Order: sequence, then C-alpha cells, then structure tokens
Amino acid sequence: MKKNRLIYAGLAFAVLLLIGLCAYNRYGGVTGGEETSSKAVSDAGKQQEERQWEEAERTPLGKYPETVEYTLGKISGNNNSNLPVGDTYEDNAYTRYLKEVLNIQNEDVFELETDGSYEEALEVAIADREIPDVLVVNGWDNLERLVENGLVEDLTQVYEECTTDMIKEMYASYGEDLLGSATFDGKLYAFPNTAIDDGEMLLWLRTDWIEKLGLEEPRSMDEAMEVIRAFVEEDVSGDRQTVGLACSTEVIAGSSDTYGVDGIFTKFGSSPEKWILGEDGKVVYGSLTPETKEALGYLNQLYEEGILDSRFLLRKPENIDELIEEGRCGAVFGRWWAPNNPLSISYSADSTAEWKPYLFEEDIADRPQTFESYDDWMYVVVRKGYEHPEIVGKYVSAIFDYARYEDDKYASEVNEYFSINVDPTARPMNINVDYVDALYRCEENLKKALNGEISVTELSGLEKSYYNTCRSYLNGNLTTANGWAAYASRIQAVEVLNEAEAQKIPAISMGNADGEIPQSLQDLEQETFLQIIAGEKPLDYFDTFVVEWYENGGAELTESIERNIG
Repeated sequence: MKKNRLIYAGLAFAVLLLIGLCAYNRYGGVTGGEETSSKAVSDAGKQQEERQWEEAERTPLGKYPETVEYTLGKISGNNNSNLPVGDTYEDNAYTRYLKEVLNIQNEDVFELETDGSYEEALEVAIADREIPDVLVVNGWDNLERLVENGLVEDLTQVYEECTTDMIKEMYASYGEDLLGSATFDGKLYAFPNTAIDDGEMLLWLRTDWIEKLGLEEPRSMDEAMEVIRAFVEEDVSGDRQTVGLACSTEVIAGSSDTYGVDGIFTKFGSSPEKWILGEDGKVVYGSLTPETKEALGYLNQLYEEGILDSRFLLRKPENIDELIEEGRCGAVFGRWWAPNNPLSISYSADSTAEWKPYLFEEDIADRPQTFESYDDWMYVVVRKGYEHPEIVGKYVSAIFDYARYEDDKYASEVNEYFSINVDPTARPMNINVDYVDALYRCEENLKKALNGEISVTELSGLEKSYYNTCRSYLNGNLTTANGWAAYASRIQAVEVLNEAEAQKIPAISMGNADGEIPQSLQDLEQETFLQIIAGEKPLDYFDTFVVEWYENGGAELTESIERNIG
C-alpha cells in the first residue's frame, strides 16, 4: 500500500511538472521539442529556397524566388517602337511577361537608336571597360573586341542548360556557322540574332488601278512594267500627278530599307552589294558583274520612258511615303512585310486601295551563290562577373519558345503585340530567334487553321494572334490597316513566295573575312548607278567604274576575302 502511494505521488509530481513546463512555454518559454521542430521547419524552408534558386539557375524556365534585376544597353526603335500609350521599354508586355514567368527585370542604362548614337555609347562602354550586365552588340568586330578584352562571360554552359530543345533546333536550322560566329576557342560567348528566310523582293501593284483601266494582271516583269506605264500615261490618280515605279536614291534596299528596285537586278541574275561566287569559281563583288550592267541598262530604259519615277533623284523616303499615302503611286518593290510598312499608310488613307504582290519565276531562276558576313550581326552578351549570366538563355527560351508555343496563360499580351504592329525593338534584348523557314511554317499553319484543316489549339501563340486578326479581317469584322496588313503579308505575300519557290539559296559563310566595303567605294558605286539610270553617263561607263573600283582598293579587298574564305 505504501509502495502504491509512492507511485501515485511520483505520477502526480510528473503531471505537475509537465503542466508547469506547458505554462512556461505559453508565457514565453520554448520546449526543447518545439525548438527542434522550428529549426527543422526553418532548415526545410532554406533548402526549398536553395532548390528554387538552383532550378532557376540551371533550367530554361525555372522561376527565381526573388526578382533578379539586370542593367541593359538597349537598342530603341522609331516612334518608341510603336508601343501602346503608357508602355515603356522597362514596362511593357515583354517585361511584364518576363517578370511573371522568370521574375527578371531590366534596368536600361541607355536607350538609343542604331543611327550612330548607340554605336557611340557601345564604343565608350568598351573603351572604359564598363559595360552593362547585358548588352546587345551590333557587329561581329565589337563582339570580338569584348571577348579579347575579357569583358564578357562564357555562355557555353548557359546554352546547354538554360535553352530549351526547341531553341537549340532553331539555331541548328541555320547550320553550324551562326553559332560558330559567336564561338571563340571552342567557347560560346554570345547568343546571335537569327535572320529568317524572307524570300525574294516582291513587286506590289495597285490592282484596283489595273481593274479601273481594264488591264490584265501581269505574267512577267516586262508586262508589269507595261502596266505601270499605263498607270502614268492614263494618269490614273488624276490631275497629272501619277508617278511611276517608286525608287529611292539608295537603289538597293537590301533586307531592311524600303523603295529599292532589287527585283530588277534579280531579274537579270545580279546580286549587287553582295559577295558572290562568280562563274569562274572565284569570289567577286556582285555590283561589278555583267548582269548588273544589264540591269542598270534596263533601269535607264524605264527611266527614259517614264515608267520609273522621273523625279526619283529628288525624293527622300518620306516623300515617297507621301506619294503612296496620297494615292499618287501604285507600284513599289518590297518584302513580304510591305503591307505593314509602308503600304498600311495607303490603306489607312483609302481602304479601297488594293495592293497585290507579284513575283515571276523566270526572274529568280539564275540567282548567284552568295556569301554571308557577320559584320553587321547582332549578338547578346553578358558582362564578365555578372552573377546570373543564365538569364540570357532563359530570356530566349521564354520569349521565343514558351511564349510562342506553349504558354496560353500569360503570353496573350505578348502575342497581341504582333497583331497591333508593335516593332520587335520593344523587346528588352533586340534579337530574334526562330527557324530559318519560320515564315513558311507560319503561313502553312495559318492557312490550315483558316480552312478548318487543323484546330486553332494546334497553333503557336504567335500564329493564334495572326489567325484571329486574319479571320476577323476576312469576315469583315476588322477593317483597320493592321487587319489588312496581317492578311496581305502573312497569307497573300507568302503564298506568292511559295508558288514561285522563292526560298533563298543558303549563303556560304565568309568566316572571319571582313567583307565590308569602304565608304569611298560605296560612294563611287552609288554615284555610278544613279548616273547610268538617269542617263547622265552612258551604259558603257559601267566598265570604267569597275576598273576604278578595283584600282581604289577593291582588288586588295577581293584578294583578302578570297584568302580568308579559301
């Protein structure tokens, strides 16, 4: 009995002790067990955060647990890149999307156009060895300088770990040369821009004028020139103000300028302003060939007959814009995107204006083999020592893969930018990454969706945006210039390119050869072309020009390129 009392007394003491400990904990004390538990929770939280950081730093789409900011050297665009009112280069659909998906945010050190001011800022940054965390480099020479001076990060591992398989496929579609141009001693130091195949230059004619004059649509370039002659002679715009084929004093538009007459040169198998493979198997500058001489003779004939704008020597591009807007010009050469720029101004002023693209197969049959230089290419680099170099790979994966092909939740605002004609320079990093045949892939999918052959859900985000715009335009629910431009460019123009099998012949890389033409020779070429077209010099003066070109440094330049390519 006495033993039982002792047991009960012991139990009672234990209970009182437990109650006391609980009371102490309630008023501020911590029990040993709970201390261990809190520490475990804290450790687990830290481990989870560390895993989030590791996933973000080692994967294409892992989101950072905290916002990662980066300073940026930004290339801006004309008219604020056509951004909607209220949007800026640091706060727009792209930056908001990147903040939501990756939790990254740019802080622009400078926002300058590529009219010399950006290049000057780049020069200063390199000279001072103080570049932003992320920098868009304009030109391979500048990239080489940054690498040689140890100013930029090796992005080899970033490319392997933080780009999606689709991004790798896109780069691979260009062969090895593109990424190779950003590779030094086996290491990748930059993400290069990709230039999709835009096809050949198209001739855009006012088909409502053709119908008004009772003409047949042209089936060849010569017939097209006769149509333009009728535009002028019949003064279809009235008040004797109709002009012929528009032409800028640049003559050659290349891939970006407008109002060139590149299609005429292509008709004769000429590729001016490009290095080409001559018939003898040697490298030659395309502006010097007999085919170029023939094209200039043809242009002189068009000028003398009033088919080519008789006052083209006096006009600046903005003057030609006015001619189109006022309905005084019904013929221009332009790429597939010409409905966006410049022809949308015509539609805005007069929605009855009907522009249609033409390309004649016989004119592209003898295109020469060209060489590709990376002198003017754009690259994105990361400052040496920046803590998160992987954001470049993540940015490319999010914008050019995830937003386009998978993300329906957050990417709608980004993809809407395409349909309202916001310029790509609105993106923080001014490069584009896509398949080399992206233009043709998009057109094929759009047509299938519009014809009901595939579901809209099978389209990429970009394609859905164009699909909605084109469908609204075709149904008569969208009568704006943007609606017409989307359909005319993405459907009509690309159909013409496809029918003519106008995909470009893949260029041969020039490697490290410097193919840039000195300004003095550029001036000599432009002056000669203009003089021959306008009849100020006879056609045979072209032969004198070729001799002068070689004598004034062209021969040494050609030999240098042949050595480097060979």
